[in-house]
Amino acid sequence: MTRKKWMKADLPCLCFVQVRRDRVYYPAMEPANSNPETLSGRIERVVFHNPENGFVILKLKIAGERQHVTVQGHAASASIGECAVATGEWATHAKYGRQFQAATLEINPPSSRQDLVEYLASGQFKGVGPQLAKKLVQAFGNQVFEVIEKHPSRLRNVSGVGPALQKQITASWRQHRAAHEVMSFLQQHGLGTALAIRIHKFYGDAAINQVSQHPYQLIEDIPRIGFEVVDQLALKLGTAIDSPERARAGVEYSLKRLTAQGHCAFPENDLVDKAARLLSIDKQVIQAAINQQVTAMRLVRDRLEDEDCIYPAALYEAETQLVDHIRRLEAADHPLAHMPLNQAMTRVAREIRKQLGFDLSAAQRDTVAEAAKSKVLIITGGPGTGKTTIIAGIVKLFAAGKRTCLLCAPTGRAAKRMTEATGRQAKTIHRLLGVDPETYEFDHDADNPLDTDLVLVDEASMLDLPLAYALVQAIPSNAALILVGDADQLPSIGPGVVLRDLIASKAITTAKLTQVYRQAARSRIIEAAGRVNKGQIPDLQQTGSSTDFYFCETQSVQQAQKVVVEIVSNSLSQHRNFNPLKDIQVLTPMNKGDLGTRSLNPMLQDRLNPAASHKPEIR
Repeated sequence: MTRKKWMKADLPCLCFVQVRRDRVYYPAMEPANSNPETLSGRIERVVFHNPENGFVILKLKIAGERQHVTVQGHAASASIGECAVATGEWATHAKYGRQFQAATLEINPPSSRQDLVEYLASGQFKGVGPQLAKKLVQAFGNQVFEVIEKHPSRLRNVSGVGPALQKQITASWRQHRAAHEVMSFLQQHGLGTALAIRIHKFYGDAAINQVSQHPYQLIEDIPRIGFEVVDQLALKLGTAIDSPERARAGVEYSLKRLTAQGHCAFPENDLVDKAARLLSIDKQVIQAAINQQVTAMRLVRDRLEDEDCIYPAALYEAETQLVDHIRRLEAADHPLAHMPLNQAMTRVAREIRKQLGFDLSAAQRDTVAEAAKSKVLIITGGPGTGKTTIIAGIVKLFAAGKRTCLLCAPTGRAAKRMTEATGRQAKTIHRLLGVDPETYEFDHDADNPLDTDLVLVDEASMLDLPLAYALVQAIPSNAALILVGDADQLPSIGPGVVLRDLIASKAITTAKLTQVYRQAARSRIIEAAGRVNKGQIPDLQQTGSSTDFYFCETQSVQQAQKVVVEIVSNSLSQHRNFNPLKDIQVLTPMNKGDLGTRSLNPMLQDRLNPAASHKPEIR
């Protein structure tokens, strides 16, 4: 349920910079623009409009401006002749120059007769061209929209308008008006234009009623909308602070935040406390909401470590189904069951010696041989313990048995390393399963399994529960599964510590590698990682050009900044012959603050790639 995150660096040299401090430092928030400007003018041209998200670029004619003003913002629709009211601030685009960035953009119907003609003929009204638009404005003037809305039969008094065209014009106007009403309603209640467009696109003309009656349903229906936004909207619309609907949404949001921290489930009493504090309502209301969601099978209550815990239903299914699929794999015969193992291992050892220039150790031979016996196998060990060599040996073993294997890893970088080590193509798990970028569903699953005799996963410590379940269910029963990784390495970003939990279960054959080989044994990075894994403080005193691990203590943030820049630009390049631009990466745990990426990157750029008149620059 809980987990700790450790960080291991896979770099040829590692430097830590620490700032001594007697108090916690909180970086100041960047001040927001408290004086936005408002522009209004006639739309002269719609340069671009994306109906999917409402992003629009307009050219406006504004009083007092000699040239048309470019405005960027979001609007459900925009047509020549309409009036745009934009609130925001000016910005300078590197290519297109001065533009107005609109935080809010309101589009209103035109008022002058010429603007009315252009608007009616803009394409918003089916069947209305420039000539008919002139006739309509001549007949009804500024009341043309009132006629279309309240007295549509009068349109037939205009030459060229029959019953069918009258219905088209009326339908176009009502659709356009409904969109504006929805946008206006949502914006009045604090939603941004882009979000309002997405809501209108999903619900259509029913958006106002749907949002008013069931505001928290937005969390389910609209992608990437946050609970805080919906909660503020709901409270503005009159939802009671202790309403059951709000309590249910708050419970699920609290649990979602916990899963983002890596939890698959959470103690029920603690969840009640967290949700009650978040929503500022009584715990009894929260408990009732949890009971309702359990009854509705959106949440699952299960007993873990002598206390009731709450799962999101999808994670509970993933966890239980993952176990069932592992049992399914173990129940079937091994694809190498009938292969002469001793003969095959002799061949593998010979090929490894020829390829890598050294012999497999006894432990490595035993681990490779185990891959021919265990349908599901875990290989775990720290850095330098020979995991990559064993992977190469297993691939050769399956090749000796004339069996197919698929190599994969959670990240592209890890997959690339597998390819380099084995000479066979490795893929990310998502690419192996064939993920749809829009639906995030996989092509391969239990109903459409992979065609292979072995799935070998490297960097398995990075597998979260949903991805592990998606992969294992897609493995056919005749195939073997091998997970390779360091259980003490960085865990997955998503919920679950799959590799660590599978090892702890002792239900799966696990080969634990402890011997550190050759060059890796001389690395102080690996030595320091081993000490951290044992709960010991690394040796921080050694220095000199022969070491690959440095610890630099500074007395202030400003000094730390200087040390980082100096190490990157001079120290490592002089003593280790590293190219500062190609061979060195700076890691920092934050974006903001004096030691965050936003501060360090400009300093490093000024030193390593300073601005000059002959250099092109993008800002």
